[in-house]
Amino acid sequence: MNNLKISTAQFENKSGDKDYNLSIIEKLSGEAAAKGSQIIAFHECSMTGYTFARKLTRDQMLDIAERIPEGKSIQRLQKIAGRFNITILAGLFEKDENDNLFKAYVCVDKNGLVAKYRKLHPFINPNLTAGNEYCIFEIHGWKFGILICYDNNIIENVRATKLLGADVIFMPHVTMCTPSSRPGAGFVDPQLWANRENDPTSLRLEFEGMKGRDWLMKWLPSRAYDNGVYVIFSNPVGMDDDQLKNGHSMIIDPFGDILAECGSFEDSFVTATITPEKLTQAGGYRYIKARRPDLYRDILGQEHQPEQKVVWL
Repeated sequence: MNNLKISTAQFENKSGDKDYNLSIIEKLSGEAAAKGSQIIAFHECSMTGYTFARKLTRDQMLDIAERIPEGKSIQRLQKIAGRFNITILAGLFEKDENDNLFKAYVCVDKNGLVAKYRKLHPFINPNLTAGNEYCIFEIHGWKFGILICYDNNIIENVRATKLLGADVIFMPHVTMCTPSSRPGAGFVDPQLWANRENDPTSLRLEFEGMKGRDWLMKWLPSRAYDNGVYVIFSNPVGMDDDQLKNGHSMIIDPFGDILAECGSFEDSFVTATITPEKLTQAGGYRYIKARRPDLYRDILGQEHQPEQKVVWL
């Protein structure tokens, strides 16, 4: 494998406005390609918007969802990838031939669809169907995986994706700045976003504190470190429907170190060069080789009824 330049982006999407969202994806993809990036990743449901879907009926969800790969958004995404010769990853709501609905994330290059992943733990709308398989694919000689938002909080998903061969895991999110039982959690006042030019300090304190980045740092680097993988984290910034999101899209290496991170309130991206040497130098490489599956194979595989509670809807 050769060194690879990857970008991760953040922007303020518009709910249900795929033309607008794709125009921002096009702009940032072109800028990243001009700076030598070979891949750029965007956040969960970056083509459609996300939080607004909690209010939609099944028929409304079917209207916003698309077939993959024949949907208009995927076709436009392919044209953008071809125009700039860059691989693009972005998310949307998908419907299949039987009108089952999924939260999907796609990888597209100039030749078309490279990979499609369906979120294993969707919850924004009760009409969504859970995906039932992991996703491993190759770009430029590297093995990649995808896990969307809440999928990454179930640590078995990350380990399974690594064991299936992933060197890099894309982790698109719409997260942070939402209430939970965790001390310090909660919404961030949208008025702070509206007043960000006059008072950036108050907004930054909220974005970087326990409502935002401080919470992310409790777990995200450990996913990279424990599994010896690169993590490409992407997250929107600004208003997503009526909820404010704080961005902080970042690239983390197998040591759990941040290589690049978005810190702007603007639509933006950062780029880092990933190198194959770190995959075997980092501790996670040794930990995986030291595993004793004979001790916990039956424990991890025992029958279990999944439960999922989301308090901020």
